[in-house]
Amino acid sequence: MERRSFLKMSAAMSCAASVVGCGSSDTRSSSDPEKPPVTTTDPQPAAEVVNWSACLVNCGSNCPLKVYSKDGVITRVSSEHETADTYGVDQQIRACPRGLSMRQRNYAPDRLTKPMKRVGPRGEGQFVAITWDEAFQEIAAKIQQVNQDYGPEAIYCHYGTGAYYGFANNKSTWHRLLNLTGGFLNHHWDYSWAGVYAACMASYGYQWDSIAGSSLSEIANSDLFVGFGFNPNEIRMSGSGEGYDFVKALESNQQNIQVYMVDPRYTDSMRGLEHHWLAIRPGTDAALIEAVIYQLIHSGWVNTNAKSFLDTYCVGFDKASLEQAKRDIEAHPEPFIQQHAQYIDPDDNYHDYILGLGKYAAQGARTATWAAAICGVTETDIVALADAIMTAQTPYITAGAGISRHANGDQATRAVYTLAMMTGKIGRSGVNSGAMPRNYGFPMAKMPTGTNPVDVTIPVFTWSDAIVRGASFTGISDGVRYTASGAVENKVDNNTAALPHNIKMVINCAGNALVNQHSDSNATAAILADESLCEMIVVCDCWMTPSARYADILLPDTTWLESEDYANDSYASGQLAYLTMMSSSLKPLGDAKSMYDICSGIAEKLGVQQAFTEGRTTQQWCEELYQQTRAKNPDVVMPESYAEAQQQGLFRKHVPEAHIAYRDYIQDPLANPRQTVSGKFEIYSISLARKAATWTLNAGDLITPLPQYVVTWDGFEDPATRDDYPIQLCGYHTKGRTHSSFHNVPWMREAVEDAVWLHPLQAQERGLTTGDRVVVFNARGTIRTQVKVTPRVSPGVAMLGQGAWYAPSQNQEVGPSGHVIDTGGCLNVLTKYHPSPIAKGNPQHTNRVQIQKA
Repeated sequence: MERRSFLKMSAAMSCAASVVGCGSSDTRSSSDPEKPPVTTTDPQPAAEVVNWSACLVNCGSNCPLKVYSKDGVITRVSSEHETADTYGVDQQIRACPRGLSMRQRNYAPDRLTKPMKRVGPRGEGQFVAITWDEAFQEIAAKIQQVNQDYGPEAIYCHYGTGAYYGFANNKSTWHRLLNLTGGFLNHHWDYSWAGVYAACMASYGYQWDSIAGSSLSEIANSDLFVGFGFNPNEIRMSGSGEGYDFVKALESNQQNIQVYMVDPRYTDSMRGLEHHWLAIRPGTDAALIEAVIYQLIHSGWVNTNAKSFLDTYCVGFDKASLEQAKRDIEAHPEPFIQQHAQYIDPDDNYHDYILGLGKYAAQGARTATWAAAICGVTETDIVALADAIMTAQTPYITAGAGISRHANGDQATRAVYTLAMMTGKIGRSGVNSGAMPRNYGFPMAKMPTGTNPVDVTIPVFTWSDAIVRGASFTGISDGVRYTASGAVENKVDNNTAALPHNIKMVINCAGNALVNQHSDSNATAAILADESLCEMIVVCDCWMTPSARYADILLPDTTWLESEDYANDSYASGQLAYLTMMSSSLKPLGDAKSMYDICSGIAEKLGVQQAFTEGRTTQQWCEELYQQTRAKNPDVVMPESYAEAQQQGLFRKHVPEAHIAYRDYIQDPLANPRQTVSGKFEIYSISLARKAATWTLNAGDLITPLPQYVVTWDGFEDPATRDDYPIQLCGYHTKGRTHSSFHNVPWMREAVEDAVWLHPLQAQERGLTTGDRVVVFNARGTIRTQVKVTPRVSPGVAMLGQGAWYAPSQNQEVGPSGHVIDTGGCLNVLTKYHPSPIAKGNPQHTNRVQIQKA
């Protein structure tokens, strides 16, 4: 029942009770005539009020919302419509269906309203209500105990991206609290882009160059677009997002642009805008790219058109390049950089690798014939793509993050970067580096978190393993890093970094990666259920997610629509920057509190409340941070106070000029060196050469200095799994959720069906038609869902929207894998926990399965 319905019913019941009460005390004579009741002034219905808020999930846009309410209850939610909606000037920031369903989400039946404590086994969702004081006391006591018994490295603050607030977000609040009490174990990177970051540091030197490609508006100046796993119209589909910018850039193009899309699924970003869909097999992008580059080199085009660029700006194309790099590194003044020279092998150059010469003679050339058998793209199409690149004057090449989320995805992303380098045109208008596009942003201030005394971090994807064997984690085995690495890992020696203890306490806020978004959900659930491993799990959320069921203490957070806060445009809003000053007329459901108030209460028990709050309320902090934000944006007219800004609600500005990737470096490489070991673009990554020589890798893993295609576990060519599990399964971002957010909203489940997409050839072999219930399984688990038979996927491939909520059968039904069937259709029941070799990141798109009728 929605809150408003509940309140109406309660009011009606109260009214009925008062009528009965009046009747029982009636002193009139039975002979008195009936008189109509005296009518006094009727109470006026409450006026509908409107407040500005925002949708703050991790889609990259943070769309503003207008929230209408009466008596503290939402009546409706709409997008903003304040301007004339002229693209590039004052376009409206229209929320997608997810944002417009926020009323349903706010009042979802699984909304958390009271602090609770677990009373049954972890994961079974058995809780009793407790007071906030009890919750604060128990959490504070556990923080003190774990600090004393193990040290702050045993307290892990987990990855969570379900609430992108400006002020009361999980990082500003919980990190600040824990830093005041000795520190905590943090993570580096994230589930989405870990492989992208590692690839970018290896090729270009700086982590954040991975999202600093040329602006999408530069496509207007391009004569060729090549997108690998590029799907902004489903992932970034707001009125201000990259999807809108992509469409508008193509509309304004006057260069007779040709559009190539490389993807195992025909996405909504194509829908007739593309000229060529190359339906590739998952995880084989590097093989396709190597064959394209073979055409460029073998034809003589590189020698004529790109060799000078490669010699000047890049390292690793040929033997002479690496010989010179080795001499330069040997002469480097910094000892750590200098030691890399011993790992450079000039015979291991890209020219010989692609053509099958020198040390690669036995391997053979990376021809179109070789690649077609692997990637599923025909020889004709491979050669045509190569010809298009050789003909193009301004090729815009880019890769979405999805190709990095494979068993060797960091190298696939590096292959895209290398393809861009091989054109010899990076730095020009209309040309991209292979990276994701740069977005314009509205700078804003955040509450300072202080300094964390713990100087090491773990890869975000490895936390569950750190619960089991964290004390054995090192830089060379598990990717532990010193905090000083920052975004330039190449410049710091992390090999000696290590963890002293296993993780003993997990704090999970605004995130569903405890179980649902982590690999191998069944095995992860078993780790969490073992109370001898992790001693306490704290979950702070608004809904009873699958992860929340594993909490020991469950803390109800207020929703965005109930919050006084602010939020900028996030990280993928395109060419428009904006800031929403959030206010609320809503009554938080039950006893929910903001994360700031929750952490303040725990801080009081730990004796650090004054240091945490600095004597400020939420409103006072927002005022202080608003003034700092206002100072950061002198080009925008903003009111004097936060309260006034809340009344106006929305502030926006359009990017003043397009960004062209690496233009400064190309114009003056000596003045603008890259942050790689060599200071140049690296086709041959010198930092990876060192890792390959010094790191200890899991069986089957491989690190190569060159961006090579390799056969991986569960990949297309994996001999261990391809017979028992003949279908490649790959996840994708469905429009019905942002990761797992909004799964509990019926509107979105109706609007966007959850189904595994299967090619007609594989469906016919299994006697399946659209709508049939199927089980999808492998050695890790079984899920039950429906099937959609469609030619919009590559033959031999199944596609499943990620983020559906993990829901093991309540009847304990066992599937073909021997596991209890997940009736929720959670992709991660089927994914493998096997961190990628370089980033130790998420490989969740590399899977093999069998599918049969349920």
